[in-house]
Amino acid sequence: MIDAILPADVVAVESYTDADDLFPEEAALVARAVEKRRREFATARWCARKALAELGCAAGPILAGPKKEPVWPEGVIGSLTHCDGYRAAAVARAGRLAAVGIDAEPHLELPEGVLEAVARPEEIPVLAELRSRYPATHWDKVMFSAKESVYKAWFPLARRWLDFQEATVRFEPEARTFVAELEQVGPDVGGVALTRMSGRFAVEGGFVVTAVVVEG
Repeated sequence: MIDAILPADVVAVESYTDADDLFPEEAALVARAVEKRRREFATARWCARKALAELGCAAGPILAGPKKEPVWPEGVIGSLTHCDGYRAAAVARAGRLAAVGIDAEPHLELPEGVLEAVARPEEIPVLAELRSRYPATHWDKVMFSAKESVYKAWFPLARRWLDFQEATVRFEPEARTFVAELEQVGPDVGGVALTRMSGRFAVEGGFVVTAVVVEG
């Protein structure tokens, strides 16, 4: 599912079942975690190793940075995601692409009160209009996922936080695409300041998946 919304030079691997395949250095990162968290962590990294192998990278531990972000091999960009019943990884060689972010969520409405924290005031009536036109889709959850993917692509480049309220997302529902206008000015990418990102989404099999790529 995730590979359908990513460009051809990004390798994606997904799993609907769990794998228990951790290097000792990785196991140490979740030694005190509950079993559910450990399974999510292990399976997402199993997906990542399968994807990295397709790039010709040797198997090895995928450690975590100061914000718990995955640390990729030199010259590789990537992103991980997991939710109940689904785990995935996406990786690519750095070069034409500068960053990638993916996210998956159960296709359910956001809990009460969460939308106001996720959406900017001007986005809320737009979501209501989308719901009226496409009632089978939980657009609040699609927006949540889109902003998660935006952040996952943003952080490795900017190395700083981007809040939900610092991105305005506009959807093209028929094309299954979106654009995020950023309130923060990001670093230069390809000689241009990063102020917007584009992505794609899919709703399938009870899940919402989103992906953002930033060209280098």
